Amino acid sequence: MNHHFRAYSAVFPVFLRMCDGRRQVLLHRRQNTGYMDGLWDIAGSGHVDADETATQALIRESREELGVELRPEDVSFAHLSHRLGERTYYDIYFLVHRWTGTPEIREPEKCSALSWFDVDALPEYMIDVRRADLLHCLRGEAYSEKRPEVGNV
Repeated sequence: MNHHFRAYSAVFPVFLRMCDGRRQVLLHRRQNTGYMDGLWDIAGSGHVDADETATQALIRESREELGVELRPEDVSFAHLSHRLGERTYYDIYFLVHRWTGTPEIREPEKCSALSWFDVDALPEYMIDVRRADLLHCLRGEAYSEKRPEVGNV
C-alpha cells in the first residue's frame, strides 16, 4: 500500500521598497481564480511547475504576472510555510532585492488591482495566511506550520 501523498509547492516573491521613509510591499487583488478572490495576496506568486526549481518558478511567475525580470542573485530565501488542509502546501517566500522593469498587471483576468502597501498598514482584506507568512518573513523567521483546525503553530 502506498502511504505517500502529494504535496504542492508555491512561490511568493516579496517585493519591498522604501517610499517616504516607509517600507512597502507589493500586493495584488485576486479575481476569477476560484481561490480567495477579492482578497489581497503577495503579487507575482504561483505554483512550481514540473522540472522547475523554486527559484526558476519565482523568476517565471514574476515575469508572467508582473512583467519584471529577476535573476537568481536578486533574491534570497526568507520563509517556508508548511500548510496543511484540503491540500498540503509548501509555500516558499523569497525577498526580492532587485528587479528590472516596472511591476504591472499582466494577467488582468486573474488580478483586479496591484498596489504598494506600508508593511505596518497591510490591507484589511488580505489572505490571512499570507499576512501571517509575510510577517514571519519580515521578522526573519525561516519556518512556520499551519493547521486549519488548530490555527498557526
